[in-house]
Amino acid sequence: MKKLSVLAAGLGLCALAIAADADRVSVVDPYVRLAPPNAMATGAFMVIRNAGERDVRVVRASNPASRITELHTHLHENGVMKMRPVPAIDIKAGGEAVLKPGGLHVMLIDLKAPLQEGGRLPITLEFADGSSLRVEAPVVRPTAGGMPMNRP
Repeated sequence: MKKLSVLAAGLGLCALAIAADADRVSVVDPYVRLAPPNAMATGAFMVIRNAGERDVRVVRASNPASRITELHTHLHENGVMKMRPVPAIDIKAGGEAVLKPGGLHVMLIDLKAPLQEGGRLPITLEFADGSSLRVEAPVVRPTAGGMPMNRP
Protein backbone atom coordinates (compact mmCIF):
# COMPACT_ATOMS: atom_id res chain seq x y z
CA MET A 1 0.00 0.00 0.00
CA LYS A 2 2.88 2.35 0.82
CA LYS A 3 4.35 1.86 -2.68
CA LEU A 4 0.98 2.73 -4.22
CA SER A 5 0.78 5.96 -2.19
CA VAL A 6 4.27 6.98 -3.25
CA LEU A 7 3.44 6.22 -6.89
CA ALA A 8 0.20 8.21 -6.71
CA ALA A 9 2.01 11.16 -5.12
CA GLY A 10 4.71 11.02 -7.79
CA LEU A 11 2.14 10.99 -10.57
CA GLY A 12 0.36 13.92 -8.95
CA LEU A 13 3.57 15.94 -8.91
CA CYS A 14 4.22 15.05 -12.55
CA ALA A 15 0.73 16.24 -13.46
CA LEU A 16 1.42 19.56 -11.74
CA ALA A 17 4.74 19.90 -13.54
CA ILE A 18 3.14 19.37 -16.94
CA ALA A 19 0.03 21.51 -16.46
CA ALA A 20 -1.30 22.80 -19.74
CA ASP A 21 -0.17 26.24 -20.93
CA ALA A 22 -3.82 27.32 -21.20
CA ASP A 23 -4.27 26.64 -17.48
CA ARG A 24 -1.55 29.16 -16.59
CA VAL A 25 -2.82 31.90 -18.88
CA SER A 26 -5.54 34.49 -18.42
CA VAL A 27 -6.88 37.03 -20.89
CA VAL A 28 -7.80 40.57 -19.86
CA ASP A 29 -9.81 43.17 -21.81
CA PRO A 30 -10.39 41.25 -25.07
CA TYR A 31 -12.24 43.04 -27.86
CA VAL A 32 -12.74 42.93 -31.61
CA ARG A 33 -12.70 46.18 -33.54
CA LEU A 34 -15.93 46.73 -35.47
CA ALA A 35 -14.98 46.73 -39.15
CA PRO A 36 -16.16 49.55 -41.43
CA PRO A 37 -18.98 48.67 -43.85
CA ASN A 38 -17.83 46.32 -46.63
CA ALA A 39 -14.46 45.70 -44.93
CA MET A 40 -13.36 42.09 -45.14
CA ALA A 41 -10.93 42.12 -42.20
CA THR A 42 -10.53 43.42 -38.68
CA GLY A 43 -8.42 42.86 -35.59
CA ALA A 44 -8.85 41.38 -32.13
CA PHE A 45 -6.92 42.78 -29.18
CA MET A 46 -6.32 41.69 -25.59
CA VAL A 47 -3.74 41.28 -22.85
CA ILE A 48 -2.55 37.70 -22.38
CA ARG A 49 -1.02 37.07 -18.93
CA ASN A 50 1.13 34.09 -18.02
CA ALA A 51 0.96 33.28 -14.30
CA GLY A 52 3.12 30.18 -14.76
CA GLU A 53 6.77 29.55 -14.10
CA ARG A 54 7.61 28.75 -17.74
CA ASP A 55 7.23 30.69 -20.95
CA VAL A 56 4.24 29.89 -23.17
CA ARG A 57 3.60 30.39 -26.88
CA VAL A 58 0.36 31.16 -28.66
CA VAL A 59 0.82 29.45 -32.03
CA ARG A 60 -2.62 29.80 -33.57
CA ALA A 61 -5.99 31.47 -33.15
CA SER A 62 -9.39 30.64 -34.61
CA ASN A 63 -12.89 32.06 -34.65
CA PRO A 64 -16.20 31.32 -36.40
CA ALA A 65 -16.58 34.77 -38.04
CA SER A 66 -13.68 34.73 -40.51
CA ARG A 67 -12.33 32.23 -43.00
CA ILE A 68 -8.72 33.03 -42.05
CA THR A 69 -7.32 33.90 -38.63
CA GLU A 70 -3.67 34.88 -38.23
CA LEU A 71 -1.37 36.14 -35.51
CA HIS A 72 -0.01 39.49 -36.75
CA THR A 73 2.23 42.40 -35.90
CA HIS A 74 2.90 45.83 -37.38
CA LEU A 75 6.35 46.66 -38.76
CA HIS A 76 7.85 49.91 -39.99
CA GLU A 77 9.56 49.29 -43.34
CA ASN A 78 11.06 52.24 -45.22
CA GLY A 79 8.75 54.67 -43.45
CA VAL A 80 5.64 52.60 -44.19
CA MET A 81 3.71 50.71 -41.53
CA LYS A 82 2.84 47.18 -42.68
CA MET A 83 1.06 44.24 -41.09
CA ARG A 84 2.81 40.88 -41.19
CA PRO A 85 1.91 37.42 -39.87
CA VAL A 86 4.02 36.07 -37.02
CA PRO A 87 4.49 32.35 -36.30
CA ALA A 88 3.77 32.74 -32.57
CA ILE A 89 3.27 35.16 -29.71
CA ASP A 90 5.57 34.43 -26.78
CA ILE A 91 4.54 35.19 -23.21
CA LYS A 92 7.37 35.04 -20.66
CA ALA A 93 6.83 33.32 -17.31
CA GLY A 94 5.11 35.79 -15.01
CA GLY A 95 4.76 38.23 -17.92
CA GLU A 96 2.21 39.37 -20.43
CA ALA A 97 1.77 40.05 -24.12
CA VAL A 98 -0.21 43.15 -25.01
CA LEU A 99 -2.13 42.78 -28.26
CA LYS A 100 -3.10 46.30 -29.34
CA PRO A 101 -3.66 48.43 -32.44
CA GLY A 102 -0.31 49.17 -34.06
CA GLY A 103 1.33 46.11 -32.49
CA LEU A 104 0.66 42.43 -32.02
CA HIS A 105 -2.93 41.37 -32.72
CA VAL A 106 -5.18 38.58 -33.97
CA MET A 107 -6.16 39.29 -37.58
CA LEU A 108 -9.60 38.17 -38.77
CA ILE A 109 -9.44 37.95 -42.57
CA ASP A 110 -12.25 37.31 -45.07
CA LEU A 111 -15.18 37.92 -42.73
CA LYS A 112 -18.14 35.65 -43.50
CA ALA A 113 -20.65 38.38 -42.57
CA PRO A 114 -20.46 41.86 -41.05
CA LEU A 115 -19.85 41.87 -37.30
CA GLN A 116 -22.43 43.59 -35.14
CA GLU A 117 -21.49 46.22 -32.57
CA GLY A 118 -22.25 44.90 -29.11
CA GLY A 119 -22.02 41.29 -30.24
CA ARG A 120 -19.56 38.81 -28.78
CA LEU A 121 -17.10 36.74 -30.78
CA PRO A 122 -15.51 33.57 -29.42
CA ILE A 123 -11.79 33.42 -30.18
CA THR A 124 -9.80 30.29 -29.41
CA LEU A 125 -6.11 30.71 -28.64
CA GLU A 126 -4.03 27.58 -29.22
CA PHE A 127 -0.74 27.02 -27.42
CA ALA A 128 2.44 25.20 -28.42
CA ASP A 129 1.67 22.35 -26.01
CA GLY A 130 -1.65 21.65 -27.78
CA SER A 131 -3.88 23.20 -25.11
CA SER A 132 -6.35 25.96 -25.95
CA LEU A 133 -8.25 28.78 -24.28
CA ARG A 134 -11.54 30.23 -25.50
CA VAL A 135 -12.06 33.98 -25.07
CA GLU A 136 -15.34 35.85 -25.53
CA ALA A 137 -14.47 39.19 -27.13
CA PRO A 138 -17.05 41.97 -27.44
CA VAL A 139 -17.29 43.75 -30.81
CA VAL A 140 -16.76 47.47 -30.25
CA ARG A 141 -16.60 50.61 -32.37
CA PRO A 142 -13.16 52.27 -32.40
CA THR A 143 -12.67 55.93 -31.53
CA ALA A 144 -10.55 58.37 -33.50
CA GLY A 145 -7.59 57.45 -31.28
CA GLY A 146 -7.95 53.76 -32.08
CA MET A 147 -9.26 52.63 -28.71
CA PRO A 148 -12.83 51.35 -28.60
CA MET A 149 -15.75 53.28 -27.23
CA ASN A 150 -18.04 51.67 -24.68
CA ARG A 151 -15.64 48.82 -24.07
CA PRO A 152 -17.06 46.55 -21.36
